[in-house]
Amino acid sequence: MRPDIKICGLTTPDAVDRALTRGATHIGFIFFEKSPRYIEPDLAAKLAEPARGKAKIVAVVVDPSNDELDEIVSLLKPDILQLHGNESPEHVLTIKALYGLPVMKVFSVRTADDLKRVEAYIGIADRFLFDAKAPKGSELPGGNGISFDWSLLSWLDGSIDYMLSGGLNKNNVADALANTKARGIDVSSGVETAPGVKNVAMIDEFFDAVDEADAPVMASGS
Repeated sequence: MRPDIKICGLTTPDAVDRALTRGATHIGFIFFEKSPRYIEPDLAAKLAEPARGKAKIVAVVVDPSNDELDEIVSLLKPDILQLHGNESPEHVLTIKALYGLPVMKVFSVRTADDLKRVEAYIGIADRFLFDAKAPKGSELPGGNGISFDWSLLSWLDGSIDYMLSGGLNKNNVADALANTKARGIDVSSGVETAPGVKNVAMIDEFFDAVDEADAPVMASGS
């Protein structure tokens, strides 16, 4: 079965259209001003319109203020809030109660200790996303184009629903799917020619690689 596929950091109609045409289950818009993929909520709302009813619209935020969330939710009307900051379990519950939306909580991973925090959010977050921890000096919590050791995820209970992110591209996505229990994958920099510049041909190549990895192996002679 094809995993959920999220194309994140979208900023142009062409990229949104190609993601939807290829069957993206989620499209993500980033509301973090230091990111090269930052987009204003009103523009994101316009870009998201073709996705309604076809893919889940995800608002990606990093420790947002209540005013920021109010504006994003009001204008974009997202299906999911992706929390990429230091939100506590209590804060996640508060956000869910305020907006009545499911939450995908992000954890940045470098070592096994980074995954221990997940336990406190089980039953609170609706889904998890595991990304590579940013390199020293980076101001971006994600979208840095680097991977982490996927074998660290092997200790997770099989019932934990998560998306895998961090440096995924057409060349490594098959290995990522083969070596993890990820039910979803998230790509951003892996389909870009430069930070924040999505390329429709690279989006095609990524989906082609996922479909090839997902194709059943035919028996010899069949």
